[in-house]
Amino acid sequence: MAGWMWLRCLLGPHLQRIHRAPDPSRPDGRPGRRGWNYQPSGFEKHADSILGWASALWSLSYYSSPLLLCYLYRKGYICSSKLVPVSQYVGTVLVCLLGVACLRGFERWRNSEYMQFISILEETKSSHTASNKKKLRSYDFDFSHWPADFSATEVNNPKVSKAGVSLLKPEPKLRGAADGVLHSLRTLPCHVISYLIAHSFGRRMLYPGSVALLQKAMRPMLQQGQAKLIEEYEGQRNKLIACDGNEIDTMFIDRRMDGEEENGQTLVVCCEGNAGFYEVGCMNTPLESGYSVLGWNHPGFGGSTGVPFPQNEANAMDVVLQFAVHKLGFKVEDIVVYAWSIGGFTATWAAMSYPEIQSVVLDASFDDLLPLALKVMPESWRPLVLYTVRTYMNLNNAEQLLKYQGPVLLVRRTRDEIITTTGPEDIMSNRGNDLLLKLLQFRYPKIMTDESVRAVRQWLGAYNYIEEMSVYSQYEVDDDWCVSVLQSYQAERDALFPWTVGEDMTPDGRRQLALFLAHKYLHNFETTHCTPLPASEFHQAWRL
Repeated sequence: MAGWMWLRCLLGPHLQRIHRAPDPSRPDGRPGRRGWNYQPSGFEKHADSILGWASALWSLSYYSSPLLLCYLYRKGYICSSKLVPVSQYVGTVLVCLLGVACLRGFERWRNSEYMQFISILEETKSSHTASNKKKLRSYDFDFSHWPADFSATEVNNPKVSKAGVSLLKPEPKLRGAADGVLHSLRTLPCHVISYLIAHSFGRRMLYPGSVALLQKAMRPMLQQGQAKLIEEYEGQRNKLIACDGNEIDTMFIDRRMDGEEENGQTLVVCCEGNAGFYEVGCMNTPLESGYSVLGWNHPGFGGSTGVPFPQNEANAMDVVLQFAVHKLGFKVEDIVVYAWSIGGFTATWAAMSYPEIQSVVLDASFDDLLPLALKVMPESWRPLVLYTVRTYMNLNNAEQLLKYQGPVLLVRRTRDEIITTTGPEDIMSNRGNDLLLKLLQFRYPKIMTDESVRAVRQWLGAYNYIEEMSVYSQYEVDDDWCVSVLQSYQAERDALFPWTVGEDMTPDGRRQLALFLAHKYLHNFETTHCTPLPASEFHQAWRL
């Protein structure tokens, strides 16, 4: 039995923190604390350090192996006379590392806290009961060892096929059979280069949070943020298995039983940015406003596995929503999807695929990735960038959002330096403007004439609230009249978008309605892209 437990300790996960309140009778002087960091012995700490460095060197060698092998070949080191002594050195190092791992396992076996943890982990794996899972949630450890809490295969979801959930695809250009073959041969080198770009530095540029080095640097901050969510807000960490097999790391804070929070019956599902994690990301904003909140990490971020390509992102969002409905017990119409920055892709996909959701709030998001990608790449690369984005990274937020009929709120950062195509000083190059205009032009085509679009663009050029109201007053917008016109149209027809309201209206009336709608759909926040949105700035989307 002792040997079996030692083997479990040898192969067990890293234990970082214990969240539960300690026994007041503990002799180590920690009464009253909600949680504490796991304290390994000196030998275990040193063994962890040695194995960590060995893992880092192995990763470095793995990724640099093509260059390293070429160098060794040119120097003549790849031959039997050279490889035999090298293999002996490598074997010696591996034996030493095995000894270090055994020493770490022995030190864990001697540690009462680790032994208690590994016993609970094994018990939970063999019997996945609510009682065991509650005990396991008291520990923060390597998420790869965490038992799955929900899988996409548990429910019959017609939205899922063998390839995953459905995405909007760009329309292919029609060609003749002969032209198609010749075109494919001519463009084959471009396609190969595009694939290599997308799967190497392209994906990492788009989602820097998936880079292991950045995650390692942020680990102390992420662990601190996770401890706060669990210990102060009683958060529940869960592992979800998406339809593509990726493991999705989530955090749920339930406010439904809190009588003081009237917003607790509404669940806000948060979609983070390209370097955002739920531990320190945008889920704190609705949390401070009293909502029930469900945060999740992109594939390849934090405890989530996989890579954050659009298909994997949509698959992850789908299992998160299925979990919210089938496990957490929320109705789809009680779910608000809130996204920051690049999280707008999964948020708009959710709005398109689950049209019953209550509303969508998009903070510092954009209409389409392509203009932003063209901004940072050389002009000569334009055809390559176009093909790569449309084939592998087609974040078409506006196109997806137009499929949604419900309430939408856009939050625009007036000094945004990330989603502008020129610079933060040019507010008219903010792609949030294009997202608003595309939405209004689709929903209210008769109102959004050329004159109305010019008026809205003038309003969008305002840098602060005073300038906004100046434009609003210039066109003498009467809010009460605008509401009555829209309500009358809705009562008479109760039609889906696009509406024909404004068809028989004067240009002045259309401009008033256009500015009124722009004011309701878009909220300005005078700050930069990465500033956290305060709870006071988080609002529900406007409903007529």
